[in-house]
Amino acid sequence: MNVPAGAAPYVEVENLRRVFDVSKPWLNRVIERAPRQSLKAVDGVGFTIARGETFALVGESGSGKSTVARMVVGLLEPSGGEVRITGVSMTDPKQAAARRRLRARIQMIFQDPYASMNPRWRVGRIVAEPIRAFDLIRGEAAIQARVGELLGLVGLHPDDRSKYPHAFSGGQRQRVAIARALASQAEFLVGDEPTSALDVSVQAQILNLMRDLQDRLGLTYLFISHNLAVVRHMATRIGVMYLGRVVEIGGGRELFLRPRHPYTRMLLDAVPDLGHIGRARVPVSGEIPNPIDPPPGCAFNPRCPLAAERCRREVPQLIDGVACHAVEEGRAGY
Repeated sequence: MNVPAGAAPYVEVENLRRVFDVSKPWLNRVIERAPRQSLKAVDGVGFTIARGETFALVGESGSGKSTVARMVVGLLEPSGGEVRITGVSMTDPKQAAARRRLRARIQMIFQDPYASMNPRWRVGRIVAEPIRAFDLIRGEAAIQARVGELLGLVGLHPDDRSKYPHAFSGGQRQRVAIARALASQAEFLVGDEPTSALDVSVQAQILNLMRDLQDRLGLTYLFISHNLAVVRHMATRIGVMYLGRVVEIGGGRELFLRPRHPYTRMLLDAVPDLGHIGRARVPVSGEIPNPIDPPPGCAFNPRCPLAAERCRREVPQLIDGVACHAVEEGRAGY
């Protein structure tokens, strides 16, 4: 779907923060004379998503991608910052009524579809639940007709409504989850690793289904993944996260062709690609630091081949789509 030039963003995320208290219980702290501890899972994340596009967040496990997704849809309250969807704040108490009206248009697709379904409910009831919850259709016959239509839309047979979730394969269960998300007439879908638990061939089927539905229904996606091959297939734009911060944002094609942040280059070098045989690669070394006690300055500096003294004491800001002192100073060489 083409997004009109100059159109207002569908989703706006500004300086989003989330801090978790991971301290030991009060009595343990008193006995051990231990201080309180906090974990900064998300630190100043900001991006926009235009109507009809797919924005992907990528990064290693522990980078804060799923925490951002849950704050965007309102499942987790942010410690700071702002999320606006179609101009409606997801945190402002004064906009509670507008937020309730918006809820039906926002749905989430989880990594494990079986865990997100009631195993005692038949699929017909699972898919119909959002319709009943938001009072979208009156009359049981009309509801069942809509359920059959939704199941057909995602590549299942209307008669599958009588089956229980355990009777389906993983890919079929994810199709049921997508049908349930569309049942509320959703416009904005957040996929939190929606294909990572599936076989590669089934992943491709689900991704193609999501793209077809986007073209047909004009859906907007926030796509969370650690798999860059999947992101390359899906994303209009990509945000790369590392230890709670966005280190690079760029167009899907541009970021794969010309990555600028050293971390993005390391992630891309780890993706198998027959076209790059013989090219020198920089393997991803080390692990993400402890988020309770992150390194000073740029969090990536202990693993970065371009780290300098400034990187070890000053946190880089996102400038022109990249947060890197080496790029800013022209030391990156690309």
